[in-house]
Amino acid sequence: MSSADFSGQLPLEFIPEPYMGKEDFMVAACNYEAFKLVDSWPDWPFFAICIYGPEGCGKTHLATIFAHTVSTLTHWPYKIPCIKAKDINFETLEYFNLCQCLIVEDLNENIDNEALFHLYNHYRNEGGYILFTSQQAPARLNFHLPDLRSRMNIVPSAAINEPDDEMLSALFLKLFTDRQITVAPEVINYMLHNTQRSFAYACKLVAEIDNISLAKKRAVSIAIVKEAINVLNDNHQGELFSYGK
Repeated sequence: MSSADFSGQLPLEFIPEPYMGKEDFMVAACNYEAFKLVDSWPDWPFFAICIYGPEGCGKTHLATIFAHTVSTLTHWPYKIPCIKAKDINFETLEYFNLCQCLIVEDLNENIDNEALFHLYNHYRNEGGYILFTSQQAPARLNFHLPDLRSRMNIVPSAAINEPDDEMLSALFLKLFTDRQITVAPEVINYMLHNTQRSFAYACKLVAEIDNISLAKKRAVSIAIVKEAINVLNDNHQGELFSYGK
């Protein structure tokens, strides 16, 4: 079963624009250290830092906060360059001529090690700053280039852990607010006690709830939440079955 099984006209796909300001970031025990590390710029302990954690935990939000902080404090008129780690090559060094700050997202070991090595050295030697985001701490990434591995091992890092009850409740509220949806407290309470405790699952669940609510033209209720949970569970089982073939 999927949300496409509902009768009536299906809603057009709508991707909400999340609120990404500093005031919109929910600071809790699971992300406090990461938030404080990013927010301390330019008084970082090193020219580069890394924040790491699971999908959907707010790494990009923190990177956006960093970019806004740099722009505000330096009166820089352009967006801070942001690049996926997989896209790093030797031409990436040219970003330094535009701005001495750089955001590198999705750091992993399966990238151009030589290019990252030179990028690292250039920003360090020339007084630049790099904010890395990753799903793992840099020290746990097995870069094949020994010189790069030794350098990344000393990059100060802060983890974002999976949410506790307080954080998960606030996250649900934010995800609904991003979609301009108002929900009753009992709905949030039901979700809190009947769903997986992960950022990624929370994002998928709220998106599915929104799809069902729009398709049925009904306000979000516990019944719709139950239906969305069943959809995600069915999809997950289907993925497992397909993988096992």
